[in-house]
Amino acid sequence: MFFSDLVAASNRIAATRSRLAKLRELAQCLRAMTPEEIEAGALWLAGETRQGKIGVGYSVVQQVRGTVAASAAQLSLHDIDVALTELQETKGSGSAARRRAVLENVLARATADEQDFLLRLIVGELRQGALAGLMVDAIAEAAGLPSQEVRRASMYAGNVGVLAHVALTEGREGLQRFRIEVLSPIAPMLAQTATDVADALTQLGGEAAFEWKVDGARVQVHKAGEVVRVYTRNLNEVTDAVPEVVAAVRSIPAQVIVLDGETIALDANARPLPFQITMRRFGRRLDIESLRKELPLHVYFFDCLQLDGETLADRTAHERFAAMDRTLPAAIRVPRIVATDEATAQAFYDDALSRGHEGVMAKSLHSIYEAGNRGAGWLKIKRVHTLDLVVLAAEWGSGRRKGWLSNLHLGARDPANGGFVMLGKTFKGLTDAMLDWQTKEFLAREVRRDNYTVYVRPEIVVEIAFNDIQASSQYEGGYALRFARVKAYRPDKTVEQSDTIDEVRRILAAQSLGN
Repeated sequence: MFFSDLVAASNRIAATRSRLAKLRELAQCLRAMTPEEIEAGALWLAGETRQGKIGVGYSVVQQVRGTVAASAAQLSLHDIDVALTELQETKGSGSAARRRAVLENVLARATADEQDFLLRLIVGELRQGALAGLMVDAIAEAAGLPSQEVRRASMYAGNVGVLAHVALTEGREGLQRFRIEVLSPIAPMLAQTATDVADALTQLGGEAAFEWKVDGARVQVHKAGEVVRVYTRNLNEVTDAVPEVVAAVRSIPAQVIVLDGETIALDANARPLPFQITMRRFGRRLDIESLRKELPLHVYFFDCLQLDGETLADRTAHERFAAMDRTLPAAIRVPRIVATDEATAQAFYDDALSRGHEGVMAKSLHSIYEAGNRGAGWLKIKRVHTLDLVVLAAEWGSGRRKGWLSNLHLGARDPANGGFVMLGKTFKGLTDAMLDWQTKEFLAREVRRDNYTVYVRPEIVVEIAFNDIQASSQYEGGYALRFARVKAYRPDKTVEQSDTIDEVRRILAAQSLGN
């Protein structure tokens, strides 16, 4: 396939808001690729690369953008993949100049549209609405396979490129190879929102498991014999930083187990400390033992995905909870009840708040574990509303904040087009330490600026607390947060794990019903 054909398809995908039209365009493009092209091509359509971080910064892209004359279409997908690999492998003294030479060479053989696509792909700015969920359905369409089977495989495939290659070249039989493997982390399941326990019971059919919502650091722990490894929600290994978690899992009698949970720092009265304090443990690699004495961690597990060679992720929550109950000591299981009436659930919720936790989770007993998805079977219920939003820009402060970037522009992901919907601004809740940190981080991600504002690459997730959502003509999306304030930056979350505009609409709809 010519690279120009893929770029043209990408432009058509970006130009339509119709999910069905995007799906058909993606499927047609995937079917036109040779087996050798599928993995890289599928990833590019999703805005990713097979090579991961290329090593070319935004400043280099800005320097070369518009300086290389465009050519007639001549590049194949293989040509681009080779160039990206060369960029990624160019290291050492003088590597910046050599990378620029490689980049300019491939751009000289590209059309104007190809140049624009490639440069945006390299710096992670390619947003065309072909997000992972849509890509999975497009792969199913292109391969002629049931979407449910491809979606199940996508939980364990690692990336859509590998998934697409296997689905289109090996079919249903190939998909069976994708399953959870011990010591190989998978993307965690995420939750949607309920306004209160009554709403949660209604959404989940009148019966649900309720458990503490612990405001700690998400951990996925794998045990194989004496080997225990701990991963963050971003699938980074942090085993050495959390010896308490390792010890707790090593003591479990199971030989092979995969667990999902939260680890949190508690005070002397077993009450949770703020999230930022817990995260101090994850940023340290030296002198862990002294920090362990100063700031010990506790772990609460709430799900079991594999037990002694048996995959449980596809089983119901009821079965997974039963496996935990018979395998894990009560001290490391998150407190949980099953309720069918509002009074029982409300009492449990009130008790969780009284112990210092931020709310409860409500979970369907019939739901499977939807790795990497924000499943309807999990609902979070908090005392105050919070959303994980993405910083789009920041305004320079005044007065005592002069010299710092202060007022944040906040955006929710828009799955329809791969972009962001601005929901408002806030400078509330920011400490001096946060102002200093964010100024450095934002300037390192600067895209452009005007007299008052620095616009940044959307890479930083921040947890925002707010009172409610209101209709607003001030912002293009038509919504705004009332009394928004910064709760915490979330370095443990990727942009893909931030909240979407659909979640905002759900909260607004629930508000309307409540009024």
